[in-house]
Amino acid sequence: MSKTNRRLSSLLASALLAAAALPVAAQAPALGQGPGFHDPRSPFKPLQEREGVLSWPLLSSVTVKAEKNKLVPSFPAAVQALDKKTVKVQGFMMPLEPGDKQRHFLLSSVPTSCSFCVAAGPEGLIEVRSKTPVRYTLDPVTVEGQMSVLSNDPYGLFYRVTEAQPVAAN
Repeated sequence: MSKTNRRLSSLLASALLAAAALPVAAQAPALGQGPGFHDPRSPFKPLQEREGVLSWPLLSSVTVKAEKNKLVPSFPAAVQALDKKTVKVQGFMMPLEPGDKQRHFLLSSVPTSCSFCVAAGPEGLIEVRSKTPVRYTLDPVTVEGQMSVLSNDPYGLFYRVTEAQPVAAN
């Protein structure tokens, strides 16, 4: 992993761990936690549900409980069934590498309004590792790959898609 990737991963981990260290009650009303908040003033339209594409409301149906200064996810059966399955996901790209072509990035359920902010909590983010580079864009992107449902990720993430490839929007 390059020095830049380690720095970006470290920043992401710090943001997610800081959120996880807060009491659960303190997290609930905060913007940027949970499935995310789509600002009505945003120039970007909210994501629309699409047939054959994983639903963000399903992913955000996870519940969490605080244990020893961290949040432990409890996934509904429908979410657990996605583990190790090939899925299509859509979202707004949050780059984790420099440049306009990304192989490692986050997808968010809502667009980012600040380049230093995490747009959603772990239930509104998916880490993506792609086989082929995906061009950075402010518009939603769709990728297909193998889904992992994470119960104990060191960065506090709940979802990861690997071996991803970009999919043309319908």
